[in-house]
Amino acid sequence: MFIPTTQKVVLIDGKSDDYDVIKYQDFAVPSIGSTDVLVKNKYAGVNFIEAYFRKGYYPCELPYVLGREASGEVVQVGSEVKDFKIGDKVAYLGGSTFAQYTKKSTENHIMNLGQSCPDEDLKLYGSSLVQCLTAISFIDEAYKVMEGDYILVYAASGGVGSILCQLISQRKAHVIAVASSAEKLAMAKENGAEFLINYAEDDILEKVMQYTNGKGVHAAFDSIGKDTFETDLAALRRKGTLVSFGNASGMVPPFAINKLSPKNLKLLRPQVYGYLGTRSEWDHYCSIFKHFVQSKSLKVDISGIYPLSEYAEVAKLLERRQTTGKVTLEIPQ
Repeated sequence: MFIPTTQKVVLIDGKSDDYDVIKYQDFAVPSIGSTDVLVKNKYAGVNFIEAYFRKGYYPCELPYVLGREASGEVVQVGSEVKDFKIGDKVAYLGGSTFAQYTKKSTENHIMNLGQSCPDEDLKLYGSSLVQCLTAISFIDEAYKVMEGDYILVYAASGGVGSILCQLISQRKAHVIAVASSAEKLAMAKENGAEFLINYAEDDILEKVMQYTNGKGVHAAFDSIGKDTFETDLAALRRKGTLVSFGNASGMVPPFAINKLSPKNLKLLRPQVYGYLGTRSEWDHYCSIFKHFVQSKSLKVDISGIYPLSEYAEVAKLLERRQTTGKVTLEIPQ
């Protein structure tokens, strides 16, 4: 199979809050090692984490090819690879996925979908691996959601939020959804949210206390960060848990840890990779995800598919909260 020496990628060549450091340009196709495969990407999901690298929240060497998840076809196999062959369709987590070709280790975070995987499934897996595995693992390990719990979910119509609403409601817990518009809250309700808060109009804390009879929530899943941190601490009940996993409004500033003491609160800052560190953990959560896909008991809202070349415009929409569900890039073939 012919492998070119250069490819089209989306990268950043600097750190900035603005978008002028995002480039769509030619870049070298990577060489693989003995335990790697080369994946010709077809779909790559867009996540907020790309903005964190661009803004300098997370370290990276420049130029840095963006992207954290994708799906596609194996076109080259390392000499020691046993479980993958040329022609296999795969979905995976890893860096540099906003590219026509990505080098991926077969030792972690790659799922073999077989050679006959239909394009619609390839699109779904490539679009939602990060969000779905995040939500599935967080409701078991960051905070074990139980029947009857009251759970606060921010960005409830977004990628992770829409999945959390479904999974939490399936456990017969009460979802309190927070979003910025009536349209987004309607989507959250369709996904199982029982109580709705429009943060553009409502006082979040006041509404939480109204919905929980003054007791507060058992847990909050917060991808917003700085702007909602103090509200979260106030909205939690005694022995509540704050799962802070995003920085959409900026990073939470340093704070005195004794803020947690009056109500014996727990605070976590998890990332999905921390729950997928072993092969058995990866296989466990991927099997749950596959079950949801095959049984159609989980709805993944792919709200837009854009060419790879338009990522900068997609980033603006995402960061201005003008999207719902999941936005995906289609990679030129």
